[in-house]
Amino acid sequence: QVKVVESGGGLVQPGRSLRLSCASTGFNLDFYSVAWFRQAPGKKREGVSHISVTDGSRYYADSVKGRFTISRGRVRNTVYLDMNDLKPEDTGVYYCATAGDGLDGGTWTREDEYDYWGQGTQVTVSS
Repeated sequence: QVKVVESGGGLVQPGRSLRLSCASTGFNLDFYSVAWFRQAPGKKREGVSHISVTDGSRYYADSVKGRFTISRGRVRNTVYLDMNDLKPEDTGVYYCATAGDGLDGGTWTREDEYDYWGQGTQVTVSS
């Protein structure tokens, strides 16, 4: 069964850190581009970060640059999103998505480029 699963969300105070994990079953995540999207309450889903399968290029939304890092884990089929200096505006449901092709800076935020999506993990940043 093909599946993408996110984990690692939770409630955290502003300024703290969280690590989200994305894992796959039924296919090898190492051979796919992977992105993180998020959806805040009452807002559209937006791209947060992307790592390309083609050359390992990484892309970030302007709002998270310098604070978030996307990486492939040493464990197969895992991609991480390390989130530092979290802010209340980072609150939302975070989704992992995979694409069979390498995307670039102009296309990585397009949701229709992604084939498989997880169910999401809630991140709440609040004091």
